[in-house]
Amino acid sequence: MSRWDRRIFQGVARQQWPGAEPVLPRLSRAANHGVLWFGAAAGIAAVGRDARARRAAGRGVASLALASALINTVGKRTVRRSRPLLDAVPLVRQLKRQPFTTSFPSGHAASAAAFATGVAMESRGWGALVAPLAASVAFSRVYTGVHYPSDVLVGAALGVGAAFAVRGLVPTRSQLSPPMAHPVDPPVLPEGDGLVVVVNRRSGSAALAGLVAAALPRAEVVECEPGEVAAELARAAQRARVLGVYGGDGTINAAATVAVSRGLPLAVFPGGTYNHFAHDLGIESVQDTCRALAAGEAVRVDLGRFAAGPGAASAGRTSVGYFVNTLSLGVYPELVRLRERWEHRLGGWPAGVLAAVTVLRRGRPLVVEVAGRRRPVWLLFAGNGLYRQSGPAPGNRQDLADGLLDVRIVHGGANPGLRLVAAALAGPLSRSPVHAARQHHRVRITGIAPGTPLAYDGEVTECPTSLTVDKLPRALVVYRPERLL
Repeated sequence: MSRWDRRIFQGVARQQWPGAEPVLPRLSRAANHGVLWFGAAAGIAAVGRDARARRAAGRGVASLALASALINTVGKRTVRRSRPLLDAVPLVRQLKRQPFTTSFPSGHAASAAAFATGVAMESRGWGALVAPLAASVAFSRVYTGVHYPSDVLVGAALGVGAAFAVRGLVPTRSQLSPPMAHPVDPPVLPEGDGLVVVVNRRSGSAALAGLVAAALPRAEVVECEPGEVAAELARAAQRARVLGVYGGDGTINAAATVAVSRGLPLAVFPGGTYNHFAHDLGIESVQDTCRALAAGEAVRVDLGRFAAGPGAASAGRTSVGYFVNTLSLGVYPELVRLRERWEHRLGGWPAGVLAAVTVLRRGRPLVVEVAGRRRPVWLLFAGNGLYRQSGPAPGNRQDLADGLLDVRIVHGGANPGLRLVAAALAGPLSRSPVHAARQHHRVRITGIAPGTPLAYDGEVTECPTSLTVDKLPRALVVYRPERLL
């Protein structure tokens, strides 16, 4: 093996590669510390602009991180192989700074293979674009003389293995069972005639306008500010055969409420910060919805509902509300409120992390009465459909028309952060002194303190002092392609 390794290494060193000399050494340096791959991940997420691209970027980075940790903590300490001699390598190819670690296996090759494999597991298209770059980085390590071929091959194999290990912990979208469908026969709109799409400008209307105009040229697109969405949806419903909406879960919630009240099918174009409802249906891009509209493919789904008690309704609060994803009381509504206050200055994810830390440090349990029993709770969560376990944390919903509420309660007590994590890891069916999870058709909550915040689909409002949560079974018709790509 050693003779074979050196023979190939010497052959590569003697071979003339005119086009590679200005490229491969720079590419090899760019991959130091994963900088090239972090940049590629950011580019994929930014250019792709859909859930599939973001998942591909995230899985690629996670695979790279695991591969890098294995190589640097185990691989290079197990086999202490010296670097190749550079006598035969032309000076123009050699790196300005030679690595000082051992040669076997190649960390660069492992990182490149792990990133490319992770990306390809979520998106074959992006994987095909990344693969030549990854192969070039791996070959550059032999070309510049810092690794033997076997170092690169073993490193690449370990990188691929790391990507599969990550997939074992967090399944890819293709591994999950497809969402259960309850199909109907909605209007077929091959060119979008009769479709009125209300666009939340904060979600990026320019991108949608171009995509819809190309796929559905006769559709009407109405752009508005976030505060005008509800009014525009009501006006659009008066002239639409199909009501369309572009935005996040809060915007979709408003559209679903109007669509059910007017008996209209709904076309969802995911475009906001969070798109859990669309993703759980298998809709990951504007093109998915356009395909469903052109083919006339749709399904029926449940709509969650919460209604106030008579006393709360007379106090001037909203008597009935709806949710497509979740409803919650406790620490989460306050977290949402703080996140929205800070995200315009810090960005979405940093604001969310800071809000979570603040709420868990300063928050107090909420005392409510559920099913006739009064108790302190950190969180009371009701999901529109059962959230199944997907890896180490609750994932998506397989059936949005199961008629069930996924009710989870995190009991009051010390260490709320640990209690919330334990509840997430426990899954949809569990009971312990820390948390409980059950399925119900209807839940009654009373004894709620005045002014308590209530969160539903990312929106926050004041909760009535008593609350009934149930569902409207299969009340909403939503376009979704039968064959999910």
